[in-house]
Amino acid sequence: MPHARVQVIDSHTEGEPTRVVLDGGPDLARHAGGPRPSVAAQAQVMRDRFDWFRAAVCNEPRGNDALVGALLVPPALPDAVCGVIFFNNVGLLNACGHGTIGLAATLRHLGRIGVGTHTIETPVGSVAVQLDPQGGISIENVPAFRYAAGVEVPFSLFGEQRRVTGDIAWGGNWFFLAQDHGQDLSLRNLDTLRAYCLALRAGIDHAGIRADPSLGRGEIDHIELFGPPTRADCDSRNYVLCPGGAYDRSPCGTGTSAKMACLFADGKLRERQQWRQESIIASRFVGSVHLRGDLLIPTIRGGAWVTGESSLVLDDSDPFVHGIR
Repeated sequence: MPHARVQVIDSHTEGEPTRVVLDGGPDLARHAGGPRPSVAAQAQVMRDRFDWFRAAVCNEPRGNDALVGALLVPPALPDAVCGVIFFNNVGLLNACGHGTIGLAATLRHLGRIGVGTHTIETPVGSVAVQLDPQGGISIENVPAFRYAAGVEVPFSLFGEQRRVTGDIAWGGNWFFLAQDHGQDLSLRNLDTLRAYCLALRAGIDHAGIRADPSLGRGEIDHIELFGPPTRADCDSRNYVLCPGGAYDRSPCGTGTSAKMACLFADGKLRERQQWRQESIIASRFVGSVHLRGDLLIPTIRGGAWVTGESSLVLDDSDPFVHGIR
């Protein structure tokens, strides 16, 4: 096809962009085998065979490093309204909290869902989305937990040897979370924060620190730094480095889930108690956790707004039709 078209809707969730692919994506279910393949199986097909589509949607010249794509796919769960596979400028994501909120805003915009609770299937489990009559959106995420506490990581930054201690936690993606990092969490310090977190992540890789490989292959690819809030209505401010090297403009849904799991493990957060997380751009998520048996279930609430409807044109004569990688 010399001129393929991909129908998308763009939104942002507390500042972080999401691009939902409605039509024109690969038929992953057909390649995954079986009459009703799971979203996880379809995600593996996309990873193995259709990475070019991810790059075409998210990478420049059509996308940018901060953009998260969301491909709608048929769910395997009978009660799910849809399945979704999230991806960014370098690969697939296990899950995405801000992206799920953005997807819910998009489905509401299209008239596909309304007030009430809806199930969305992701590669790492189902997420419940609730739309309230006032337009608010909250998600009940996959179970979160702290995997390891007090992990010390040596790393090199600008030729200087450093060490930082933090926790490893799962909130739908794997995070290394650090509070005592000595960094200024402000927009004027973005370049230094990025360099610090990239060096820290390289230190984690060099030390061979891994998490549970049954969840997202065990790679700790998100770094989350915490500090005092600048907003009076928040408990903490964060800076989150995503796998592709961009920072999260939102407070990060899976990251806030991971943070609350650590707070709960330390006895610093009770069931149903609100945790108000500020992002590096001063947007906010409001979260809480509750137990379902032995599982810790995070809930995240935030705002999302549709910003555009368009068709991406994939022209085979374009040397960057599949994105700049």
